[in-house]
Amino acid sequence: MVRIAMNALPEKQKEVMQTLLSMIASTGKERGCLSHHVFRDIEDKNSFSLIDEWETREDLDQHIRSAKFGVLLGTKSLLCEPPNIQIHTVFNSERMPAVNVAEDKST
Repeated sequence: MVRIAMNALPEKQKEVMQTLLSMIASTGKERGCLSHHVFRDIEDKNSFSLIDEWETREDLDQHIRSAKFGVLLGTKSLLCEPPNIQIHTVFNSERMPAVNVAEDKST
């Protein structure tokens, strides 16, 4: 999973938003992309977050080397500071059965 936090210059927030929105459909079609979402902070309209989920690290690495990711990095002149990019690796993922077990223990 990748989280990219971006803080746009106030006069450039529309440009940043348009760039991010233009990338949604194409990134979502890349090999290994499980999800790609863009969020804007409800209290700070200049603050954006992208959250991507990738099937494998190799798929993510290929995306990072892509021209689309280069476009994203090219927005740095529109930002107050460089984007904060965090890559999180999930070794194990559980769904509802884990929640059901926790609920059973609490009753």
